[in-house]
Amino acid sequence: MNERAQKVLETLLKGNEDFINGVINDSDRDLQSMQSLKDHQAPIACIVTCSDSRVVPELFFNKGFGELFVVRCAGAVIGENILESVEYAVEHLKVPLVMVLSHDDCGVMKAAKSMYPKEPDHLELLIRSVYEIIDSETECYNELARNYTLTKKRKLLKRSKILRQAYHDGKFEIVRGYLSFDTGKVTVLDNNL
Repeated sequence: MNERAQKVLETLLKGNEDFINGVINDSDRDLQSMQSLKDHQAPIACIVTCSDSRVVPELFFNKGFGELFVVRCAGAVIGENILESVEYAVEHLKVPLVMVLSHDDCGVMKAAKSMYPKEPDHLELLIRSVYEIIDSETECYNELARNYTLTKKRKLLKRSKILRQAYHDGKFEIVRGYLSFDTGKVTVLDNNL
């Protein structure tokens, strides 16, 4: 991992540790902070995560306005809009780190696990995306959510020439993370492709 990405990852994990310990950063979370960024942004990382209302990266990484570029979709499924948003973060905002983050109790994972292998009659795009990695050996939906981060990471690089080239050139790194609701801890999963 390049030095810049490593420092950003350490900053995120330190913020998460502070959040868990109740050391809450109130700076950069007021109107003046928002107003100071009205003409520019320079986030330190892009977080690709679920639209679940309990998953709020700015809070559990203990960050304020302008520090994170958060891209959200139910199940954090990688569609064109998500892909282009990550491209924007890497190419235009020059973020050195992208974290693909899953979490406990994900509704999309639960639905996919309960329906598999039936053809979905609703949430088709979301469920089919998860079906790509599910099999009879998958024991629980939280395991599925952790495993799915690897699929999402691969899809970002496979589907985007911009991201592939930037990754190859060492301009950014992708890590996989998992949020536990019991502890509030974000765990970095293995970083293999």
